[in-house]
Amino acid sequence: MCALNCCLGLCCLQTAPVTCLLPNFDSQADLSISALQAMLQNHPLTCSLQTADAASVAGQNYSMVSEFILVGFSTFPQHLLPAFFLFYLLMYLFTLLGNLLIMATVWSERSLHTPMYLFLCALSTSEILFTVTLTPRMLVDMLSSHRSITFVACATQMFFSFTFGFTHSFLLMIMGYDRYVAICHPLRYNVLMSPRGCARLVSWTWAGGSVMGMMVTLIVFHLTFCGSNVIHHFACHVLSLLQLACGKETFSVTLGVILVCVSALMGCLSLIVLSYVFIVAAILRIPSAEGRHKTFSTCVSHLTVVIVHYGFASIIYLKPKGPHSTDSNTLMATTYIVFTPFLSPIIFSLRNKELKNAIKKSFQRKFSPLSS
Repeated sequence: MCALNCCLGLCCLQTAPVTCLLPNFDSQADLSISALQAMLQNHPLTCSLQTADAASVAGQNYSMVSEFILVGFSTFPQHLLPAFFLFYLLMYLFTLLGNLLIMATVWSERSLHTPMYLFLCALSTSEILFTVTLTPRMLVDMLSSHRSITFVACATQMFFSFTFGFTHSFLLMIMGYDRYVAICHPLRYNVLMSPRGCARLVSWTWAGGSVMGMMVTLIVFHLTFCGSNVIHHFACHVLSLLQLACGKETFSVTLGVILVCVSALMGCLSLIVLSYVFIVAAILRIPSAEGRHKTFSTCVSHLTVVIVHYGFASIIYLKPKGPHSTDSNTLMATTYIVFTPFLSPIIFSLRNKELKNAIKKSFQRKFSPLSS
């Protein structure tokens, strides 16, 4: 998830909505590097990077950055911070408990030992790890006056947030493929989605997420950070970090991060959309309305999470340029980093009838006097 919000934030040109790189990737397959560079010229991030490059070329003296200061919620009124802390703490705990409940239910119910729920367990694991990577630090900084983070700790946080974020996107793509095979090729489902094959797919998603996280982190932290060390975010956000970089390589590195992230994430989204195109076509061929409803209901929870996952990021990072304050940008970032993981277990628990019944049955066995 963090991977998505960082990449969308990087690739969106705030001068006008139509200049966002995401639509252009869909419509211009032959977009060249020179065209991308021309499109980025008026972006505020690009301007700051070019200024840093110019200063570096001019030979100005800067002190090297050994740690960063996370602004986060420090600009908010102090009397509101305890309320924010309690609110986000409750969401954080519910996210952990909700995903752990899903994992425990799938583990204990034999009827849920299917590929779809194996992928759901892996998705819950990535949600937990992603949340643990970012939210505890944000909560601690809310009530602390010491908001510095070392260079190594910042790089580590970025690596894990990108790793779990990309893994989450890859898992959503695999879950879309699972629904496609189940609906469009039901007779071949047991062959194509065998236990060994599913385990291999999950392994590849985690390996792919780790490779992407390592690649992006190495690219970003290969840069030189000099001058200001103030990050206007509550985490080591790639967009905010690139604004602090200086040197001749800054612009090309920014372009490289955009290409890597957008290619991976938009590739996942495109495959998910393609899967649902075939799914909808197959559902429409079912003669009875009841059959169509029953078949589509197996996809509702996954489709809802995909819409939430990409929709929140689009609303936040594809917004038109305007007079947005640092405080409002911070709150908007938390809606994606905290609120979206909070919604996922709710969606899967409430919209998936089979999982919901399994959770009820599990609670009845453990807490009902009749069960003993």
